[in-house]
Amino acid sequence: MSRKPAGATTAAAVRTQRTRTAAPVDGEVMNERIVVAPRRSDGPPRPRDAARVGVLRRIAAARLKHRGLDALIGDVLLISSELLTNALLHSGTTEIRLNLAVQGGCLRITVVDGMPGRAERRKVDDEAEAGRGLGLVEVLAEQSGGTWGTSEDGSATWCSLRVPVVGQRQ
Repeated sequence: MSRKPAGATTAAAVRTQRTRTAAPVDGEVMNERIVVAPRRSDGPPRPRDAARVGVLRRIAAARLKHRGLDALIGDVLLISSELLTNALLHSGTTEIRLNLAVQGGCLRITVVDGMPGRAERRKVDDEAEAGRGLGLVEVLAEQSGGTWGTSEDGSATWCSLRVPVVGQRQ
C-alpha cells in the first residue's frame, strides 16, 4: 500500500453538465409513426394503441435530450400527449405521425392523422372530466411565445414553442 505525500491531492472524476452554447441547429428532431386500429365508437382505444402514445413520448424525450433541448421536454411531452390522444380518440385513422422540428428558433410539434376535421378548443365547466387538452396546449404555447393550430384540411394539428436562449429562464 502506497502512502501519499503530505499536501498531495487526489484527482476526482467530475461530471460536467452539457450546456448548449448556441441556438439549436434547424432541422428535424423526430418523425415517427404508429399504426392503430380504426375506432368506430365512443369507447376507449385499444390498450396497445394507447400504449403506443407513451412509446412516442419516450422517443421524443430521448431525441430532445440528444439535441440539447432538455428545457422543452416537459412541455413537449404534455403537448404531444394531448395531440396524439386527440388523433387517437377522434380521427378514426389507422396511422398517426409525430414530427418534431426546429426552425427559426422554434420547435414545431406536429401530429398528423391524415383525416379531415379541425381540432377546436372546447369550453368546459369545472365538473367536466375531459375537453381541457387543447386549452393546455394553447396556454403552454402562449407561455413560450409560440402558437398552435390545425392545417387547412384538418389532417394535422401543430404547436410551436420558442426554444429558450441559453441562460434564459422559461
